[in-house]
Amino acid sequence: MKTLITAVSALLLSTQLAFADVVGRWTTIDDETGQKKSVVEIYEQGGKYYGKVVDLLMKPDDTVCEACPGPNKGKKIVGMNVITDMVKKGNVYEGGQILDPAKGKVYDCKMWEENGNLKVRGYLGFFYRTQTWYPAK
Repeated sequence: MKTLITAVSALLLSTQLAFADVVGRWTTIDDETGQKKSVVEIYEQGGKYYGKVVDLLMKPDDTVCEACPGPNKGKKIVGMNVITDMVKKGNVYEGGQILDPAKGKVYDCKMWEENGNLKVRGYLGFFYRTQTWYPAK
């Protein structure tokens, strides 16, 4: 009986984690150095999901985005939305875009939770790169 209760509890917990929401703060990792790069807060507004930079960990918080296109050019990165217009479809968030402030490029985006971490994929045509973001402490 104890084994059955443990198995059912584990199943319920894994199911809950599989359907967990991405809303919260996530630590990004620099692809080149492997160091913590920033903290992005993902939030829901009007049925869509957005992510804004709330802390830069490798640069001063007053760093501006010189390479960013359009209205973000010359604005502070902290406070900037780098993920926009994501829509939840099952366990995946897609249909929006992600901005790479370091390169000033905008990519189509898809994200999902996996083992308590957030997988964030940026697309440019058939090419893509996936990063793992970790819950911020």
